Amino acid sequence: MIRAWTSTYQRLVFQEPEPGILEVVLHRPETLNSLDATAHRELTYVWRDIDADPSTRVVLVRGSGAAFSAGGDFTLIEEIMSDPAACLRVWKEARDLVYNMINCGKPIVSAIEGPAVGAGLAVALLADISVAARGARLMDGHVRLGVVAGDHAALVWPLLIGMAKAKYYLLLNESLSGEEAERLGLVSLCVEDGKAYEVALEIARRLARGSASAIRWTKYALNNWFRVAGPIFDVSTALEFLGFMLPDAREGLQAMREKRTPRFSGEVPL
Repeated sequence: MIRAWTSTYQRLVFQEPEPGILEVVLHRPETLNSLDATAHRELTYVWRDIDADPSTRVVLVRGSGAAFSAGGDFTLIEEIMSDPAACLRVWKEARDLVYNMINCGKPIVSAIEGPAVGAGLAVALLADISVAARGARLMDGHVRLGVVAGDHAALVWPLLIGMAKAKYYLLLNESLSGEEAERLGLVSLCVEDGKAYEVALEIARRLARGSASAIRWTKYALNNWFRVAGPIFDVSTALEFLGFMLPDAREGLQAMREKRTPRFSGEVPL
C-alpha cells in the first residue's frame, strides 16, 4: 500500500513491489527524466519523508523508460541564470539533496539504465548500492555547461575513484559506461543492459530482510566519510552557482541548445 504522503508529489512516482520496499521513480520519460524546478525540489526533499516513514525499510530509485535522468532541464538552468531568487533557491536544494540522501537512515539502491547526468547522477551515485547497466552513460556535465562540478562530484568522486581519475573525468567532462564505472569503483555493480532493475530489486530484498539497526547504523558510520568532507562539497556547490552568473554559463547553455561545441572565453574574472 502506497503511503499517503506520496500523493503530494507531481514528478515522482511511487511503487511498492514488496512490503517494506519503496520505489522512487523519476517520471518524465518524454525528456529522459530531466529535472524541471518541481522535479528538482521533489527529488531534494523526498528523502526526509522516506526517512520519517516507518513502513519503508529500503528504497529503490530508478528512472522511467530508457534513462535514469538527463539532469536539470534547460528551463531550470535559464531560470537559475536570470533570477537571483531562483538561483539561491536551487543552490539550497542542490546542497540539501546531497545531505538529505547522506542522512536518510534507510538504505538506498539505484538502478541505472541509459544516461545519468548532473543532479540525476548525484542521486544515482549517492545511493548506498548502485547498479549500472553495461550501456549506461554516466557524466557529470557541469564543466561542459561552463560551471563548477558542484552537486556531488567534488564530494563523491575522489573518494570512490581517487583524485587523479576524478580530475580526469570531471575536468574533461568525459562520460563513462556502466562497465567502466564499475571497473573504476564509481558504481557498486555492472550488469547486462535491461537487468539493472532486476538486480537492484534483489539487492533491496536482501537489505529488507536484514537487521534494520545493523544496516542503518553501518550506513550512518560509513557516511561520516562524506560528512567530514562536507566543507569541500559546500565550496564546490557555492562556486557552481556563482558560475551561473558568468558569461561562460550562458555560452554553455546556448551550445547545448544548438548541439555544438561551446566557445568559452578562456578568461577568469577576478
